[in-house]
Amino acid sequence: MEEIRLMKGNEVVAEAAVRCGCDGYFGYPITPQSEILETLTAMRPWETTGMVVLQAESEVAAVNMLYGGAACGRRVMASSSSPGISLMCEGLSYLAGAELPCVVVNVSRGGPGLGTIQPSQADYFQAVKGGGHGDYHLIVLAPNSVQEMYDFVPLGFELAFKYRNPVMILSDGVIGQMMEKVMLTEPQPCWSDAYIAEHWGGWATTGKPADRKRNIVTSVELDPLRQERFNLKLSEKYRTIRENEVRYEAVQCDDADYVLVAYGSSARISQKAVELAREEGLKVGLLRPVTLYPFPTGAIDELSQRVKGFLSVEMSTGQMIEDVQLAARCRVPVFHFGRTGGVVHSPSEVLEALKKNFSLK
Repeated sequence: MEEIRLMKGNEVVAEAAVRCGCDGYFGYPITPQSEILETLTAMRPWETTGMVVLQAESEVAAVNMLYGGAACGRRVMASSSSPGISLMCEGLSYLAGAELPCVVVNVSRGGPGLGTIQPSQADYFQAVKGGGHGDYHLIVLAPNSVQEMYDFVPLGFELAFKYRNPVMILSDGVIGQMMEKVMLTEPQPCWSDAYIAEHWGGWATTGKPADRKRNIVTSVELDPLRQERFNLKLSEKYRTIRENEVRYEAVQCDDADYVLVAYGSSARISQKAVELAREEGLKVGLLRPVTLYPFPTGAIDELSQRVKGFLSVEMSTGQMIEDVQLAARCRVPVFHFGRTGGVVHSPSEVLEALKKNFSLK
């Protein structure tokens, strides 16, 4: 039976990992996501499901443990916050280059550098544009509630194995630390060795049977023509992802003159700003990207043909705005509003920014 609890966003990530049959978690404490590792340790899933929970000696070690577990066809995940994710970026490029499925959670904080432990959305470029080296993309999910923090863990694994690609859940310190009611699903078992061999044995290191060649998991290719063919193969996979996996939420956009574009906690704030605007007679809507990669370019493209403008609302100095501008194709003005350094904006500030940029009364 489903179970309802009042939980923190970080706590439900741990709960979701155990309940969806995750085989291994490798992480390192860093504010504001340390409760994920702490909750897993308190749950002791190694005694119930056999799940491995390991505090690595560093984020670099954690992401390479992720590589090893994913190479075996296991459902494995890691979590960190902004500076820790930076340390993982080389490993994420290796995982994408070896086409290995995994889930990584980033509960982002202010930067650059060590910055602050307060919430931020300044990791958008890092998550959506790759972060590490080479031509690759992560699939990026952006939760805006504790329930979505829970739901996106099994969804992340589903997408990771469907496309053999790393998935990032890009959250922030607001969603990670807030408490809400969450509906927990029935626990699912970890995959058996036989299941993994049957479903993923074509590429995973499950042990070599007599009827197939060895599976070699690597991201190195010294022949430039072969490397080019592989990069083109990845490019085609990313095209398929963009065609099939775009997720977004449109709030009161049908009659909107102006549309706020926001994700994560900024979307929650912007939704209230939409309510305030409507109370004043302003036709304002909200377009919330649920997937940051693939980005809802088509939805914004369509809206740009009938609205008067967009306001990109972010807890940063402006990153997602570039994708909004590209999607709008210069048809209408696109402005940015954001607070940074760990400062969280208010709905009234968002509304005032909309009025100021578009000269509304």
